[in-house]
Amino acid sequence: MTADLNIDTSRPTLADKTIGVVGLGLIGGSLAKALRVNTTNRVLGYDINPNVVKQALAEKVLDAALAPAPGGAALAECDMIVIALYPEATIDFIRDNWDKFKKGTVIIDCAGVKAEICADLSAEAASRDLYFVGGHPMTGIERSGYESSFAHLFSGGTMILCRDEHTNIIALKAAEMLFTSIGFLHITITTGAEHDRIIAFTSQLAHVVAGAFIRSETAKTQLGFSAGSYQDLTRVAHLNEVMWAELFMANRDNLIAEIEGLRERLEEYAQVLQDGDEQKLLALLSEGKRAKELYG
Repeated sequence: MTADLNIDTSRPTLADKTIGVVGLGLIGGSLAKALRVNTTNRVLGYDINPNVVKQALAEKVLDAALAPAPGGAALAECDMIVIALYPEATIDFIRDNWDKFKKGTVIIDCAGVKAEICADLSAEAASRDLYFVGGHPMTGIERSGYESSFAHLFSGGTMILCRDEHTNIIALKAAEMLFTSIGFLHITITTGAEHDRIIAFTSQLAHVVAGAFIRSETAKTQLGFSAGSYQDLTRVAHLNEVMWAELFMANRDNLIAEIEGLRERLEEYAQVLQDGDEQKLLALLSEGKRAKELYG
């Protein structure tokens, strides 16, 4: 039997719904604040740090704490729940609370890898008359934590949503409506495997390159010799190493393939310089310029 989602997708908003946010760091905190600013939904929240929950309540970002916070509202009160935790913690939280969600709840995660999470949770959610949608907000800043969160973090951004054979289309539509209501301009629908393959290039490799680049001994003496290109390339080296290490390991096969591809391309540049072959160097530079023009 399939539970009733009780969501009218003909309406442009998800008014009068109770939405729970689990994890009130940069992403979860910003999501809760965006819901408060942009919607009339009831917003419940939970964080492992009780002081963060207290602050969010004091700021009236949350209508109530969400269990297992002391005195918190039950998970069963939520029509939709957004999990903004690291990948392993996401899986653990959902598995630990399967029996506490009411039938028909739409559960969305926001972790930066998707294949493992979707494979682990999507089928089981469907078997329990729950609706799981893997998600990844493609937005962020170099700071973390609730204190860095703000309501307009997602304005104009892209939200990736993943579907598989267990995905309920109405639940997917509800997720789209939720994220467009808080400022996302683009919604990309893909699979967990395709997400992880592409994100290894567009996001994870960029963080690896920034970290490797800034570790040069020359970085110690760059002050007064650097401008925009240096800042652009090193910006994401300022990262949350615990989170990114978990993301890299969870997607290591795809990331290794991208690192090896980059190594080969860098060796091309090194070889033409070693050979003093200016024509081949011009060709490589032109190829890179053309790729940027074609692919952004």
